[in-house]
Amino acid sequence: MLQYLIILLDDTATSYCHYPVSKTGQRPIPVEVLRRGIRFAMTENLMIQFVFPDCSLPEDVLQEVETIDHGKIMPIVSPYAAQADVLVCEALEALPAEANVPVVLRTKLADFFANHESLTATLSAVPRLNIVFTDVENFSDKELQDYQVALAALAQDVEHLYVEGQAPQLNLLTDRMMLKSMNNCGAGDTTLTLAPDGRFYVCPAYYGKGESVGDLDGGINILNPQLYRCDHAPLCRRCDAYQCKRCMWLNERLTLEVNTPSHQQCVMAHVERNVARGLLSNIRKHGTFLPEMPEIKEIDYFDPFDVTEER
Repeated sequence: MLQYLIILLDDTATSYCHYPVSKTGQRPIPVEVLRRGIRFAMTENLMIQFVFPDCSLPEDVLQEVETIDHGKIMPIVSPYAAQADVLVCEALEALPAEANVPVVLRTKLADFFANHESLTATLSAVPRLNIVFTDVENFSDKELQDYQVALAALAQDVEHLYVEGQAPQLNLLTDRMMLKSMNNCGAGDTTLTLAPDGRFYVCPAYYGKGESVGDLDGGINILNPQLYRCDHAPLCRRCDAYQCKRCMWLNERLTLEVNTPSHQQCVMAHVERNVARGLLSNIRKHGTFLPEMPEIKEIDYFDPFDVTEER
């Protein structure tokens, strides 16, 4: 069931996920398209998230944005960054020394492996840190150990922060500790995107590909909508790596199926799950912690497809 509408305020609106921004020319959303998009969200009882570019926007667009309750996702270099509800950084060195809103870090795997120690300070300085890898397709089994080592080191730091009385949030580790069911991105199911061209897209990544699923005139038209639902994904519906975002764009790009995750996504998600399992256990050694949450079961695989093959 649709719950959220993401509205891109410019062709170059920042990416806050795995996909790159493929549009290069700045083109603000026409104010009439924005107005109709807001009206659509109100009619459908949808929560709105506005995604900003790194440039200034026309005053009439900014005024229209403020006519409804919403969230603002902005690059940290945006001229309006002080108003952001979520800040997006494109490199580790761009992370803020302090922030009172969640921060998204888009980074490459190699940079994360080499510099993960520097993230501990950020975990203490922001209410939440989401790390998004921009080159998941390049992850190989040779890097499995590197990913485990980096996450294990961060898990130790997170444990120490909890012991000190802090409550750091890091999507790669702490999300799984607090989830009892899948918490995927919901593209095409609970979330839809409206672009400056007045068309709907499964998520912002598809705007660059030009694959729309309707428009403001004709409404939404998603072919085979069940394919975007977790309960119709044979692997995902039985998986307990609940923190995995199950990115539809990556699925289609790497497996040619929107409801089938790639080997890379599965392995990375299960490494995160397993390290989170150890983190939860270690924090509980210091006292009561999340008593309502069950233990995370031990498993002996990284890709659930391997288990399926064995059966």
